[in-house]
Amino acid sequence: MRSATINRRTNETDVTLTLSLDGGASEISTGLGFFDHMLAQLARHGGFGIRLKCLGDLEVDGHHTVEDVGLALGEALRAALGDKRGVERYGQALIPMDEALILCAVDLSGRPCLRYTAEIPAERVGGFDTELAREFFQALANAGGFALHIRQLDGVNSHHIIEGMFKALARALKAAVAVTGGELPSTKGVL
Repeated sequence: MRSATINRRTNETDVTLTLSLDGGASEISTGLGFFDHMLAQLARHGGFGIRLKCLGDLEVDGHHTVEDVGLALGEALRAALGDKRGVERYGQALIPMDEALILCAVDLSGRPCLRYTAEIPAERVGGFDTELAREFFQALANAGGFALHIRQLDGVNSHHIIEGMFKALARALKAAVAVTGGELPSTKGVL
């Protein structure tokens, strides 16, 4: 199985994460209920196994927790993919979540890039600061070394918009990490 374990410890967080690209059980605990729910959506709809425990300085706010989980997950994704030989490389998804409609596309190019277009009306969903959604995706793309495009095409409910983003990301990553051959999907000879 393609998997990796990352331990990330700073003065602000202590993250232990194991990612299995080919499935498995998921157990997620960050101290932020809505964020745990979003990461569970990522695991379920991506077909990934994610075991995650994060102890963060939530007495400050959720920023360090969300960002560091994104960094750890990106590192784990990169490690689990190895040299990327045989993977599809590209993935995309158009996901409706009730009235919300989200487009997501990824390229496991080795070059980090985030393009994010969204208007989330509420400042918070549960205890989750909605501006942290972008911070998570930025950290994930940076540490994972891939291009990530997320575009909100419709939506008025903040919960639905963010959940649609995580589900669309899950489906796009599922397609991109799928093993569909034996060659490296690049004319450069490296990704």
